[in-house]
Amino acid sequence: MRAALELADEAGFDALSVEGVAARAGVGKTTIYRRWANVWAVVMDAVLANLTQMAPIEEHPTARESFRASMRSLAKAYRGKAGKLLRPLIGRAQVDADLRQAVQAQWVEPRRRIARKVVRRGIESGELREGLDADVVLDALYGPIYHRLLVPYDDAPLSDEFIDRVIDHVFGGLERNTAGGGGSLPAHR
Repeated sequence: MRAALELADEAGFDALSVEGVAARAGVGKTTIYRRWANVWAVVMDAVLANLTQMAPIEEHPTARESFRASMRSLAKAYRGKAGKLLRPLIGRAQVDADLRQAVQAQWVEPRRRIARKVVRRGIESGELREGLDADVVLDALYGPIYHRLLVPYDDAPLSDEFIDRVIDHVFGGLERNTAGGGGSLPAHR
């Protein structure tokens, strides 16, 4: 996996091949094919292993704190090499059904499973209002990160300030307001 990441970083994804990864790793092609269907699968496993270590879903006393910490670490990872490698990987997954399924099974769904628990815990504790759809909450929180990662435009950094604004805006509509209705949005900084 390290050889695949090194080659992807040095030569780009278009130059990647199982042969090149095998040569860099000092193994035969059959060694790679025993575990992975193609070079994209090798890269995916390597990128996701790094991301899982760099950006776990963190659990803190509140849902707001949990998501702020988790999203900040994810944005930090995406500002670096992980983001550079994930962009073409996600692009490739749009036309490669096996890769798309692997990304969903190995990255998206395991993270969402943990994050849904954070949302449910927030509802149960009274921090968040009842009746929220956890998957829609997660899309509202994480969608802006993936939009900025995948849609190139100027002045759209994945900064901690951006993450804080997303958290404040989304949680303003999620938090329970004991006076009735939803929460209110804080003033923009």
